[in-house]
Amino acid sequence: MLSLARRIVAIAKSKKAQDAVVLDMRGVSNFCDYFIILSATSLRHVNALSKAIQEELDKERIKPLSKVNTSDESGWVVLDYASSVVHIFYKPMREFYSLEHLWSDAKKVRISRAGKAKEPKSPRR
Repeated sequence: MLSLARRIVAIAKSKKAQDAVVLDMRGVSNFCDYFIILSATSLRHVNALSKAIQEELDKERIKPLSKVNTSDESGWVVLDYASSVVHIFYKPMREFYSLEHLWSDAKKVRISRAGKAKEPKSPRR
């Protein structure tokens, strides 16, 4: 659901997430439709983004498949919403793991400055 990915990006940008990328995973994986990859400026920011996304989506009765520790210090938090999987990285961790490179076969979804993702022209199913 691109609408969920859009919502997640908007929430994250409202909390100062950086370098938001949405990857269309439909043609390259069978476990989700979209990856949302976000950067945070500190470990505390990683947790704040995770908490904000979970709280805002919870208001809409959208819950992740598993609970996430809000005091995680790993530098990488994953929120699994089935169709959309959110990866929140502390910047150095994002550079190290380079998910965009690992999943380079996935098409990038354009995101407007307002944080809205635009539907890819040719879905890969």
